Amino acid sequence: MFKDELGDTGTDKDKRDGVETAPASFEEASINPDLIRREGFASEAEYRAYIATLGGDVSVGDTVEEPLPIYESHVLEGRLQELREELENLRARLHVIQHQAATVVTENVRWADASAHAQLGNQPWLKLAGAMAATFVVTRGIMRLPLGAVATTALPLVAAAMNRNRKLAR
Repeated sequence: MFKDELGDTGTDKDKRDGVETAPASFEEASINPDLIRREGFASEAEYRAYIATLGGDVSVGDTVEEPLPIYESHVLEGRLQELREELENLRARLHVIQHQAATVVTENVRWADASAHAQLGNQPWLKLAGAMAATFVVTRGIMRLPLGAVATTALPLVAAAMNRNRKLAR
């Protein structure tokens, strides 16, 4: 009797679902009975010798995958549950980080507004706009001046002022 087969004690008949197994399958009938091992091996050498008597190495493609045993499926379900909990934890942390980032941005905007009010008074943006407009108008006015004529006239005056300062410094 194989280890996986149910014994014929009469108590296991309800577990067989009405299907009786044959005492020897077709494959078992064609195999030399001396080569069939029904128990474990005493050593690694004995195992290798047994594989050699069967015909060499067995390739991975010849093996049949069996469904996972119940304990392995429970382990996988437990691990899956742990991963789900970790994912929920990470989502909660990401939500907190997003909330903190939004808070930092709004606080920086409030600080900039308060700083502008402290430096420029009640209407800082209007005052800044006025200063920018005045700068624009003055720049346009300077660009329209004939600087060549002004520089030609002012250059001898600047040189004379520099000479006067040198004489006073001596």
